[in-house]
Amino acid sequence: MFHLPVPLLEKILRPVVVYLCLIVFLRLFGKRELAQLNPFDLVVLLSLSNTVQNAMIGDDNSVSGGVVGAFSLLAINYLLTRVLFRLPKLSRAVEGTQTVLIRHGVVDWEALKKEALTELELRSVLHKQGFDRYEEVEKCVLEPNGNFYMEGIKAMSDNAQRETLMKAIQSLTREVQEMRAELALR
Repeated sequence: MFHLPVPLLEKILRPVVVYLCLIVFLRLFGKRELAQLNPFDLVVLLSLSNTVQNAMIGDDNSVSGGVVGAFSLLAINYLLTRVLFRLPKLSRAVEGTQTVLIRHGVVDWEALKKEALTELELRSVLHKQGFDRYEEVEKCVLEPNGNFYMEGIKAMSDNAQRETLMKAIQSLTREVQEMRAELALR
């Protein structure tokens, strides 16, 4: 149960190599695989985990082997996260950059095609964020982690709207005061 049939160093290196390969592959195949799952993407990710399992553990089914493999995965993830935090340029190279899909209410169809997103998927994202039409969106960005950031078009900034309302209230107040003064003279 606790006997390791595979050398300890191999047991540590297998998950590390598979982890790094998966990071590279997911980067190559795009942001979509990370967060925006359709049924096909889900099947691929589930199959992927089963496919790489044997590459990580080899012929070892021992508890010790499982613990060493899990520790190796968590350790490489921890180390890579710390390295990427300290080296922003490397982080951008590994994680990629954001893609602007909508700007000023206009869809960038080439960017959509590049990210392999359909119009139906984009509309679904808009509806989840509370928008009905592209024209309501100032900016829609697909971030490197696969999440969408949306910013709506504001007809008027809050300060401008507040100023307009205050001017209208002041104007109405003056009119009411003038009417009262006029009524008082009668």
